[in-house]
Amino acid sequence: MAEVSRVHSIPNQFGRRDELSGAYIAGFVDGEGCFCVSFSKHQTSKRRLEVRPQFEIELRADDKPVLERIKKVLDCGEIYHLDYERYKWSPHVKYKVAKIDDLKNKIIPFFKKNPLQAKKSRSFKIWSQVVEMVYKKEHLSYGGFQKIIKLRDKIRQSGKKNYEPPGYGKTVRPVA
Repeated sequence: MAEVSRVHSIPNQFGRRDELSGAYIAGFVDGEGCFCVSFSKHQTSKRRLEVRPQFEIELRADDKPVLERIKKVLDCGEIYHLDYERYKWSPHVKYKVAKIDDLKNKIIPFFKKNPLQAKKSRSFKIWSQVVEMVYKKEHLSYGGFQKIIKLRDKIRQSGKKNYEPPGYGKTVRPVA
């Protein structure tokens, strides 16, 4: 009979194992995660813009323990506290991975081994191309930079802010 590791056999304060499974994390990210590409001002770059692929999960602050457990499994990134007081929202926490080496060598392999199952898998595939391009420094050429802009726009088109369901905006008339 195989020996069970202590990590997997000792329940945490909620009666659950401390280590999260890859399938759980992939499902969680399908619902709450974000594979994004942003551009920020940069004083020393030729274009004065820096390409920033990032992986993020943002939740209410009372769900911070699950982000800590995800961070432990992925072995990279940081957790930040966010205050949305001006919007009268509850405080939030964000788990963010922005280091290109971590994105390339930890995040991408993790989600290739534990595939996303929903629409976010499409964003992940496109985002992975951007990470690969930045890792290879292709973003420094004009053509590479332009390609990244197009890939970023594809990611945005599939996001919830740009989604329009079939028939959206059309007048619906009852069938007589």
